[in-house]
Amino acid sequence: MSSIRYKQLDVFAARHGGGNPLGVVIDAQGWSDERMQRFAHWTNLVETTFLLPARAEGADYRARIFTPSKEIPFAGHPTIGSAHAALDAGLITPDAAGVVWQECGAGVLPILVEGTGADRELFVQSPRARVVGDASRGGECLSSVLYGVALGPLKPACVEGGRRWWVAEFADEAALRGWRPDHAAIRALALATDTLGLCIFARTHEGLAVRAFPAGVGIVEDPASGAANGLIAAYVATHDTSGALAKGYVVSQGREVGHDARIIIRIEGEHVWVGGRTNTIIDGNVDWRDA
Repeated sequence: MSSIRYKQLDVFAARHGGGNPLGVVIDAQGWSDERMQRFAHWTNLVETTFLLPARAEGADYRARIFTPSKEIPFAGHPTIGSAHAALDAGLITPDAAGVVWQECGAGVLPILVEGTGADRELFVQSPRARVVGDASRGGECLSSVLYGVALGPLKPACVEGGRRWWVAEFADEAALRGWRPDHAAIRALALATDTLGLCIFARTHEGLAVRAFPAGVGIVEDPASGAANGLIAAYVATHDTSGALAKGYVVSQGREVGHDARIIIRIEGEHVWVGGRTNTIIDGNVDWRDA
């Protein structure tokens, strides 16, 4: 098959190499499901996306999102990165309101474009989130994971919106950054409750420090989690309506695994926007042939 344009990106990065890697195949027309999955397995990135013409009314383009083992309907950093790649490739242009519309497995999502070039920041409106369980739903599995942890004001909860996570607030940033989790216990919690795993957060002078452990899909710790931070923001917005976080904040994530992600959260009533900057690290071509 002919060579097709490919980008490898650094999404939600405070500095080059600080964010979450993403592979993007710019024009995947004609690629079968099997070919996409095989290529995503080969890249061995947390996610790889494939850009296609839109099918849904109102969408500018379509993005399919694959982990190395399966396709997923939505995730934050693949959504932001796909929009960045589509803009750079000239596939799309923002409308009069500065918005592009991306079709994915979670529907047609608005992505706000602010700035140009290296200073451009993109924000996706997260799918609506809802609390689907409190600590009692996690039972002994959750108690085992959080044993001995001093928790913050907001109680642990299971939150769903595009993805499903357990979220828990730690009492302070130092405890969060120094925590050594039992990954096997987090995986047991994820499997027992049909969730991705656990996100923990603590308040900082800028907003929140966050760590995410998606053990349910075999990942030890995620360096930058757009969808998970959208769920945390929705939970905070519902339960802390007048505090310092009520209108939005900045997230620091990934330092514990050698990254330095900066994720910007905006809260506008019931709507949560998750965004930040993306760096293009590799811009080339992929020559991928069927076996």
